[in-house]
Amino acid sequence: MKPLSTLAQSVRASTTMAIDTQFKKMRAEGIDVIGFSVGEPDFPTPEHIKQAGIRAIENNQTTYTPTPGTLAVREAVCQRMREDWGLEYTPEEVVVTGGGKPVLYTALKALVNPGDEVILPAPYWVSYRELIQMVGGVPVVVETTEESGFNLTADQLRGAITPKTKALLLNSPSNPTGMIYSREHLEALAQVCQEADLYVIADEMYSKLVFDGKEFVSFPTLSADAKARTILVNGASKTYAMTGWRIGFAAASREIIQLMSNYLSHSLSGTCSIAQAAAAEAFGGSQAEIETMRQAFEERRNYLYERMSKIPGVHPVRSEATFYMLMNLSELIGKTLYGVEIHDADDFANLFLKEGLVAVVPCTGFGAPEYVRWSFAVSMENIQKGLDRLEKFLANG
Repeated sequence: MKPLSTLAQSVRASTTMAIDTQFKKMRAEGIDVIGFSVGEPDFPTPEHIKQAGIRAIENNQTTYTPTPGTLAVREAVCQRMREDWGLEYTPEEVVVTGGGKPVLYTALKALVNPGDEVILPAPYWVSYRELIQMVGGVPVVVETTEESGFNLTADQLRGAITPKTKALLLNSPSNPTGMIYSREHLEALAQVCQEADLYVIADEMYSKLVFDGKEFVSFPTLSADAKARTILVNGASKTYAMTGWRIGFAAASREIIQLMSNYLSHSLSGTCSIAQAAAAEAFGGSQAEIETMRQAFEERRNYLYERMSKIPGVHPVRSEATFYMLMNLSELIGKTLYGVEIHDADDFANLFLKEGLVAVVPCTGFGAPEYVRWSFAVSMENIQKGLDRLEKFLANG
């Protein structure tokens, strides 16, 4: 048999899914494990959104839709961006797809030629690096530090640019760090992007889940130039507890959106008509339940941070948004627990699952090998139990 695709073989499996798969296998075997791995809200989709999906079925909205999305859902996206951030886009400048990953993939396809470089601040969401490579691009990873709030600085960005640099992939609020960029910080990055003529893919999927009254700044709001060079990525999954509905969107210039639509027309085609009807209600209807969920996440964040801060051997990084928190393992690196030497987050996470019966995500695949990620999109009861087990795991190891 002839060899399979070299490019396909270079794509690594998601470390997020690897831990979750093992966790689910143990749970299916009757083992009392607690999961803090996969990131999705533990709330049901709001009722008015579900009813919109039901009405779509009852009204026989079950046929193909335009590739970039129905006019209704794209108008609702435009309404939401206008009301939330003061951004003006037309439906022709929006494309809706089956989740955030297809949006990111087609955005990269629209921008990147083979060999083009895309600057990627670390820690980064595990799929970013693979997606850049899948389109033939070269990820240029720039490490940020906990001391800087895991924010890429303008000087770091400027230092990473070469003649091959095409774009910056910026995630704020960030998965996995839970941190956000300030307006001043973003303005400095935007200035560098303008000087170097870089595109920006701004993943703002967690923009409505911000804590402590902090200001979220959407990158394309910074200036007309920033808007012109940005592909804004967002969706329904995190904000509206709609992960299974699979709705993501991009907003950009008509030229870019047309290129993305062309790719989608020959691959994924149009998004599920029923999910689009529900998403149109999500973006265009009542936003009241978002705040209820946000407050619950903030309460859990507070408890997780305060209690984890008191546990010897680890320390949490207080997240500013999302429903994730990083736990720094630097004090454990090189030590032995349960007869196993801890070299990195993979070793810790695998051992914690086996001996502590708790699943967390190792951030080795996120460019942060001395951290694990806890998702607090779980019940307060499970957060308490998980921290009980962490204390016991570390004390008895």
